[in-house]
Amino acid sequence: MKTLKTIALSVLTMALFSCGGDKKTDSIPSGSTASTPAATDQSSAEMEATAAKYDPNRGLGKHEKIDITKFDPAMAASGKKVAEVKCTSCHKPTDEKLVGPGWKGVTKKQTPEWIMNFISNPDPMIDVDPELQKQLELCLVRMPNQSLNDTEAREIFEYMRQIDGAK
Repeated sequence: MKTLKTIALSVLTMALFSCGGDKKTDSIPSGSTASTPAATDQSSAEMEATAAKYDPNRGLGKHEKIDITKFDPAMAASGKKVAEVKCTSCHKPTDEKLVGPGWKGVTKKQTPEWIMNFISNPDPMIDVDPELQKQLELCLVRMPNQSLNDTEAREIFEYMRQIDGAK
């Protein structure tokens, strides 16, 4: 029984720290009035300005129009490889939660622009998106910025589309 408790504690510890993140976003700065458990170093005025730019359909970021008229299987295969390195320690391709939520159905729930902006630069969106803040409360781990370039983000998005049945 003692061994089982030790194993469970080890697994929980690894799950909580496996995705990591940088020091800047892992804790609330002293004197901060931020409402999220791991807000960035932005001042209240900067947070309000960022929130004002937020579009719930597009998110927050540079991706404004993603063409999804054709599915690209080669891009999805590349996206799967990138995801295996940068994402699958926290996300499953099913609807099952690991550390973060599963990916199945995500492309049917969110717009391509929102997904691309979130996976490219999650911190600003987590700070202002009420749904992401609720997700953070469930997962207890802030999604780290994986420093994806535009090509990698698009490949991962195409892989997510494949998971959801795109052909």
